Amino acid sequence: MITLFFQALAAAAATVGFALLYGAPARYYPYCAFIGGAGWLVYLLALPASSAPTASFAATVLVILMSRWFAVRRECPVTIFLIAGIIPLVPGAGIYWASYYAVTDRMSMAADTGLEAFKVAVAIVLGIVFVFELPQKLFRVGQHKK
Repeated sequence: MITLFFQALAAAAATVGFALLYGAPARYYPYCAFIGGAGWLVYLLALPASSAPTASFAATVLVILMSRWFAVRRECPVTIFLIAGIIPLVPGAGIYWASYYAVTDRMSMAADTGLEAFKVAVAIVLGIVFVFELPQKLFRVGQHKK
């Protein structure tokens, strides 16, 4: 359980690093960290009971829901939270290993690893599309008009 906490903390720190890299305003760093860490924690908790694409889909749905909610509450673009928060879920290692196996002439492993990375990427896209299809008014519930 302590490992999960440290991994979520590392994901939160990485999320802040990418928020900095992408030029997000510093006042949004805590929200970005919270979203990225929560997404990675959901991924880790879902992974033992499902496949990597399914766990990635579940984590992406949470990341995008949280991103949209914070964007409405902080009155800023959702991409500030979305881009930084989704970074821990991106299958960069899978793409790297697929390329490595292809270059070292292990085509079977390259195909397996590449297909898994592709499935995760598609799951992330579907999670984003699914949540963005929800009406904006759902995220304004409980918010007072100015």
